[in-house]
Amino acid sequence: MGLASEWDALADEVALGQPFFRHTFLRVWLDNFAPGADVRVLTLRSADGSLAAGLVLVWERTRLHGVPVRQLTSAANPHSCRFDMLAREPREAARAFYHHLAGQPGWDVLRLTDVPQGGAAEHLLEAARAAGAPTGRWESQRSPWFPLEGGLEALLATLQGGFKANLRRRRRRLDERGAVAFERVVGGASLMAKLEEGFALEASGWKGQRGTAMAQSAGTRGFYTELARNAAYEGTLALSFLRLEGRAVAFHYALERDGRYFLLKPAYDEGLASFGPGQLLMDDVVRELVHRGARELDFLGPQMLWKRDWTARVRPHAWLYLFRPGAFGRALCAAKFRWGPAAREVMARWTR
Repeated sequence: MGLASEWDALADEVALGQPFFRHTFLRVWLDNFAPGADVRVLTLRSADGSLAAGLVLVWERTRLHGVPVRQLTSAANPHSCRFDMLAREPREAARAFYHHLAGQPGWDVLRLTDVPQGGAAEHLLEAARAAGAPTGRWESQRSPWFPLEGGLEALLATLQGGFKANLRRRRRRLDERGAVAFERVVGGASLMAKLEEGFALEASGWKGQRGTAMAQSAGTRGFYTELARNAAYEGTLALSFLRLEGRAVAFHYALERDGRYFLLKPAYDEGLASFGPGQLLMDDVVRELVHRGARELDFLGPQMLWKRDWTARVRPHAWLYLFRPGAFGRALCAAKFRWGPAAREVMARWTR
């Protein structure tokens, strides 16, 4: 908590308004997903004492291809969307952090998940390679996004004619079922009731059946609830609803910062799938964002068919692996990036 103000000042300076690297987001994640974890926070300070870089790691015992290992990993999971090192001078910070870690016993592999292409943490791979350590990189997802600064007409011009016609047709059909309304919630006395409404809508569909909905575990419910409260206080929360006769039929849990809209969780009433309520809500959100002068919409997560209707632009993300120098580290790296993929390829050929 003592780092909060200077950590956020650095995040605002180098992370381009992204909420995932800010102190609040990381603290809420740790509180709910890793409350008893062995947390390692690396910091680098400038000559004047100001915070110049930071990296939040969690130490754990796990297995890599069946082999017990001691792992330092990013304080992140799929609900984090993306992760990175904060650094004013990434190359310098990466060298300092890597050489510090290399001198520390007790770990075999450093794993950083969903680092965006061009992220500061990529310099850790460079520092490790320069020191002769084995490393690996695995592309995890390509997150769709699109700019909004050109205005609504410029955006609509990039969409397929059939998709736009389908949106209009679906909206007319839904209008025939009753009054359709768009609602945006950023806080207030009804925030928790609105959030519960969104939770219930998400849990009513396939995510509820698979047990992956926000409200279906104490950790995820606590994370999204506490994050919503903090984001509402900071003015970055953006809950959106599409309503039919007052009933929520589509929902967005999003964060909005510095003109960028980050969609963490969408949901819709699957009983109305033929009306496309999720895409209709996206249409309303886009129009409202353009009206308020937003710069960008970031879908987060992997490419999906419904996202491709809106954009072909993507941001690649990768998992980065650094192994401790030595025979064991080289063997782990080979198992992860050579032997494992080769074995899967052989099995794939054998089962064809």
